[in-house]
Amino acid sequence: METEKKPTKDRILESALTLFAEKGYDGVGVDLIAENAGIKGPSLYKHFKGKEDILDALIDRAVRYYQTNFGSAQNPGKTPESMDELIAISMAKIRFTLHDEMIKRVRRLLTIEQFRSRKISLLTTKYNIDIVQSIYKQIFTKMIENGIMRAGNPEMLAIQFASPVSLFIQQIEREPEHEQEILQRIEAYFHFFAEEHKA
Repeated sequence: METEKKPTKDRILESALTLFAEKGYDGVGVDLIAENAGIKGPSLYKHFKGKEDILDALIDRAVRYYQTNFGSAQNPGKTPESMDELIAISMAKIRFTLHDEMIKRVRRLLTIEQFRSRKISLLTTKYNIDIVQSIYKQIFTKMIENGIMRAGNPEMLAIQFASPVSLFIQQIEREPEHEQEILQRIEAYFHFFAEEHKA
């Protein structure tokens, strides 16, 4: 099996993420994580000090993965050369957020645990709001400089552009059967924004 070939540490982390996303952090013990990873409970401690150490490692891994695939404040990605390209890039980011298996499980974990853990709560705000708005602030700054967008406050434009999307993504999570319809509404909103702010 492909799972068997994975390093034990990776199997433990994947097992923990799956279980945490299903049952919440408090609902999962180290023995269950080990069993789900295909190892004995005591073997887990060769790789991690305990459950909190596993959670910290999961968060570190998810942060690196997200930054590589979505972008970060330090690396916002390619500056769109047109409003149409802005829409295409943004829709691709949304589809990644919705369909990437690791990100889906991490987002579910954050949703469950944000009201129990101050650390998770801050991380949820950072990745659902702060980083997304920071990325778009930088993108809009460059698009304004390049004459693609009308002059405006890039920070406020980023809030205006990104905030409704967070609400729509939450709606998709509650009503997955309406995903295509909601994605169409998001894209329609992006076209409205582009028309309002194009140079």
